[in-house]
Amino acid sequence: MAPRRNTNTNWDPILLISQIVSMQTLHYLTLSVLVPPLLAVFAEPTSLAYEGGAANVGMIMDWREMAGRPTVRGIHGAREGYSWVWSGGKKIGYGLQEDRWDGRVDPVRGWIIALCWLVACSADIFYLYTLVRRPRLILDFALTLLLNHLVLTSYYSASIPTSGFFWLIMIAGSIFTVTMAEQFCVKREMSEGLSVPPVQVAEDEAVEEMELGSLLQRRD
Repeated sequence: MAPRRNTNTNWDPILLISQIVSMQTLHYLTLSVLVPPLLAVFAEPTSLAYEGGAANVGMIMDWREMAGRPTVRGIHGAREGYSWVWSGGKKIGYGLQEDRWDGRVDPVRGWIIALCWLVACSADIFYLYTLVRRPRLILDFALTLLLNHLVLTSYYSASIPTSGFFWLIMIAGSIFTVTMAEQFCVKREMSEGLSVPPVQVAEDEAVEEMELGSLLQRRD
């Protein structure tokens, strides 16, 4: 009777955690490379400066930036012609009436961040293909990445995302990543499964010939 094959895969928590951390790090690293230069070139400079600048971590971690919602509030001072901007209980900017921020959010900034997120999702396809490799785990890692970002952005902004545009970008990026990464991983497994090493076949034939020869010698 042939021995049963062990179909249970070994669960390695250290490997699993390292893959999750690597995926999250690479995703944010890709965003940090794309977002600041594009915002510096295409976004409206005055409102961008009041939001902390193109290199502000909130451009990636705050869901309101993608949704096109203000994250700071302006307060006019007692002296006429001056205004102050507060964020998180701290005064981050002030200026004359002619140079002050009018409170309007630049819509281009949200589109740039959304585009960068979709590009980062495209890069995640390569990261999943390289780090995860197995097709049945692609969905789990993609959803874990999205869940971690939702937790982090909710904590950073102190509010749960309520923007339909934000959720649309999140869902579309995840669907695209999972679909493409699974296809590439399945194609690789199929190509690897069809390739049969000839050395192993030759060794099996040699063993069979030896067993057959020993049986003939016993009969003689």
